Amino acid sequence: MMITKDLEQVIDQWLATNSLQKGEIVVIGCSTSEVAGQPIGTSGSTEIAKSIYEQMTKLQKQTGVHLAFQCCEHLNRSLVVDQQTAVQYGLEEVAVVPVPEAGGSMASYVYRQLEHPVVVENIRAHAGIDIGETMIGMHLKPVAVPLKLEQRTIGHARVRAARTRPKLIGGHRAYYGENAVR
Repeated sequence: MMITKDLEQVIDQWLATNSLQKGEIVVIGCSTSEVAGQPIGTSGSTEIAKSIYEQMTKLQKQTGVHLAFQCCEHLNRSLVVDQQTAVQYGLEEVAVVPVPEAGGSMASYVYRQLEHPVVVENIRAHAGIDIGETMIGMHLKPVAVPLKLEQRTIGHARVRAARTRPKLIGGHRAYYGENAVR
């Protein structure tokens, strides 16, 4: 399947940046409609959601990151996470269950796959991937740094990935050390 091949390339290139650290949160925003070549929110696909989820869980196993899957705008871009992630990061749970019509195919699929899923309103993720221009920026820490991946699409959807870094403070006299700006 072309989507799986595209995902594998994106993940391999992402891993090559060495920007994901164990225990960090990675937010995934995905329009399965866009991946299929249709306008966002018009043609959700459980099959595409399954392929993306399988590849993202492989990424999770390789790196030890926590995954957070963004819902669509009808649920205010809330996120599906494992309950353990919510507890570890002190995330406040909200009362909703995503369905394809309100939450999107990706988030509703993930909700059904996790053993202990919860939905949280917001998160401050360390990194993220936006598949189909779903606007994940609101869930990243303040200083996002784009990752330049060669594979720019998954299916028909444009892909953007980012990592974050600590804020640089102190002005021209400040010393940040050699590892401060990763």
